[in-house]
Amino acid sequence: MKHIIVAELCRSMQEKQKGVLFLDTHSGRGAYDLTVASTGDTLARKPEHPDGIGRLWNQTKLPEAITQYLSFVKAFDLERGGTSQAGPIHYPGSPTFLIGLARVQDRVALCEKHPEECDILKIHCSRPSNGTRVTIQALDGYTAIKAMLPPPERRALILIDPPYELENEVSNIAEAITQGLKRFPSGVFALWYPITERMRIDELNEKLRLLKLPPTLIAEITVDPMQQGLKGCGMLIINPPWHFDKKANEIMQALLPLLKRSSLASTEVDWLVPETT
Repeated sequence: MKHIIVAELCRSMQEKQKGVLFLDTHSGRGAYDLTVASTGDTLARKPEHPDGIGRLWNQTKLPEAITQYLSFVKAFDLERGGTSQAGPIHYPGSPTFLIGLARVQDRVALCEKHPEECDILKIHCSRPSNGTRVTIQALDGYTAIKAMLPPPERRALILIDPPYELENEVSNIAEAITQGLKRFPSGVFALWYPITERMRIDELNEKLRLLKLPPTLIAEITVDPMQQGLKGCGMLIINPPWHFDKKANEIMQALLPLLKRSSLASTEVDWLVPETT
């Protein structure tokens, strides 16, 4: 869900010719070997991707945004030796999507504070074949929002996808968005968040409402509200491109029957702060 929405945000912003900064604040390693991921650090574990992209892999008659996403992932997997018809072996992270979708006039800035992960990110993403301008820094993503905004391009998509490991993550996010909007009020900020018992999304929304936000859209999918752990996920998008709610709703409505694990599964696209007409 996250990467389909992010890719569609990129394309929507590229409807104008002027260049865009794509800033990924928590980049990770940029690409993933799913066979390694399924083994875990010490013990084998059930792989997660069959219930995600695996359910989409051989689907047809999907909205264009999902079809383009699948084409991107399949091309990435094939380039790295993947041959499975059941699903991918190699999966691109957000940095790979941003680089692959960038035009010559766009710029990509990737931040990953963990040195080991950043070194792997540099291997995967420092020399893109399409000639995209890319900078990679071992830098805390919240610091990057303060340091890199406003951009010289005067247009930016800021993707915020922290690991949600810290007790004060909600406060960190709210402060980062506060600082980002002070520096660059017209920036498009896209925050991915998990839907779990632990993640206090209502608390975050309340903190954000106090900021007198510009138009802010929320898109959520819950695959099973009764399961333990991750029940679904959402994207909070500040300053979405014009009428992006319609694109997001089409994507979410198409994903729900494919990804649901319960009759109680649901999806919602709604405004936290309405778009002005």
